[in-house]
Amino acid sequence: MTKATRDGPLQSQWDAVCGRLRSEIGEAAYQSWLKPITFRDMSDGEVKLSVPTRFMQDWVVAHYVDRLCVLWAGENPDVRRVDVLVQPEHASQRSVEDAPASEPSMRAVGSRVNGGEDPGNDISAPLDPRFTFKRFVVGKPNEFAHAAARRVAEATHVSFNPLFLYGGVGLGKTHLMHAIAWNIRRSTPRRNVIYLSAEKFMYRFIRALREQNTVDFKEQFRSVDVLMIDDVQFIAGKDSTQEEFFHTFNALVDQGRQIVLSADKSPSNLEGMEERLKSRLNCGLVADIHATTYELRVGILESKADQLGVKVPSNVLEFLAHKITANVRELEGALNRIVAHAQLVGREITLETTQEVLHDLLRANDRRVTIEEIQKRVAEHFNVRISDMHSARRARSVARPRQVAMYLAKQLTSRSLPEIGRKFGGRDHTTVMHAVRKVEELRERDASFAEDVELLRRMLEG
Repeated sequence: MTKATRDGPLQSQWDAVCGRLRSEIGEAAYQSWLKPITFRDMSDGEVKLSVPTRFMQDWVVAHYVDRLCVLWAGENPDVRRVDVLVQPEHASQRSVEDAPASEPSMRAVGSRVNGGEDPGNDISAPLDPRFTFKRFVVGKPNEFAHAAARRVAEATHVSFNPLFLYGGVGLGKTHLMHAIAWNIRRSTPRRNVIYLSAEKFMYRFIRALREQNTVDFKEQFRSVDVLMIDDVQFIAGKDSTQEEFFHTFNALVDQGRQIVLSADKSPSNLEGMEERLKSRLNCGLVADIHATTYELRVGILESKADQLGVKVPSNVLEFLAHKITANVRELEGALNRIVAHAQLVGREITLETTQEVLHDLLRANDRRVTIEEIQKRVAEHFNVRISDMHSARRARSVARPRQVAMYLAKQLTSRSLPEIGRKFGGRDHTTVMHAVRKVEELRERDASFAEDVELLRRMLEG
C-alpha cells in the first residue's frame, strides 16, 4: 500500500475508529494503549496495526481488538478482521506463540467478523489464542478436568459423552474448552468444531424461530463433529431452548459426535433445568474444577510472568497468591496491571509498588462477598426461600427481597449486571438495573426499608 493511500480514506477511518473507542474507554486508557498503535495497511479485508512491544500487543489483542474490528466494520463493511503486530523494528523481540502455528495470523482469529475460512465460523465464537493446553497450569484442583479435556482433544473417539466441566468463575473452564478446540483444529482440521456460549445458542434458535428457518438451524448444529457450549446454565428456565438443545444433544450422541459443556454447577444442581436434560448431562463424564490452592496460584503467576517476558520478584508473586484467592482471571489481571505500570511509568516492580498499584483490588479481596452469600443472608432476613431468588415468582413478598439482593450484589461485588442477572435465575441485565433503581427509590422514601438494607450491608461487609 502506498503512503498516499494510507493517508487517504483508510487513515480517516482509523482516526474515526480511534475517536469512538477513545470516548468509550476514557482518556487514560486511550493514551496508554491506543495512542501508540500505528495503522499499517489493509488488504483482503484484513487491517494491520502495529504496536511498539510484544506486551502491548498481548494487551491490545486481549482487551481491544474485538471492539476495534466491530467499529472499523461499521466504518467500512469490507473489514473482516484486525491483526495487531509488533512494529518491524521491534520484531526481534517476539517469541514463537504456542497458539497453533499452522495459521500465521491466528493471533487475530478472535477478531473475525462474518468472514474467514474456519468451518462453521459464522456460528462459532472466536477462540482466544492464549487459551491453549501449553498455557494451562495444572495442579491438584484441576488435574482431573485437564486430563479429561486432553483426552477429548487428542482422541477421535472417547468412551464418555458429553464431557461436562463445572466450577466457579475464573477457574479455567473456558480456557480448557478453547484449548480443546485449538488442539482439534490443529491436529485434525477436517473435523468441524463449533464453540459458542449457551446464550448465543439461544439467540440463534430464537432468530431461527422468528425467521421460520429452524431447518437450517438444525442442520448447522447437528452436522458438526464436536459441539462445545459454554455456560450452559444460561438456558435454565428457557423451556423452548432446552427442548431444542435436548434434541440436538440426542442427535449428536446418536451419531457418535462429541459434546463438551461447561457450567458453574454440576448437572444435578442446575436449577430450572428439565430432569430429562439433567439426566442426559450426567450420562457422560462430569469433571469439576476446584478453587485454586496457594501452590497452583504461584505456578499460574510464574507462567504468566514468563509469557509476558518480565522478571517479577518471588515475594511479589507470593504476595499476590496469598491475597487474591478466588479468581484466576483476577489474579492474572493483577499481574498485568503491575507489569503495565512498571513498563509505562518506568518503575521497578517491588512489593511496595504492587501494594500501591493494586490498593483497590487488595482492599476488595480483604473481605470478598459472594452473590450466593448475599442471597442466603437476604433470604434469611426476609424469611423467604433461597430458591425464591432464582424463581419466576412475582409476588411482592418474594420480588422485593430479590431486588434487595440484586442491589447488594451490584454494590458489594465486582460482578457485571449480566453476571448478576444469571445468578438470579438467568434474568436479563435490564432486570438488575430496574431492581437497583427501585431499591434506591425505596431507600429515599422509606426510612425503615433503608435501615433494613443498611443492616444487611453491614452484616455482609462485617
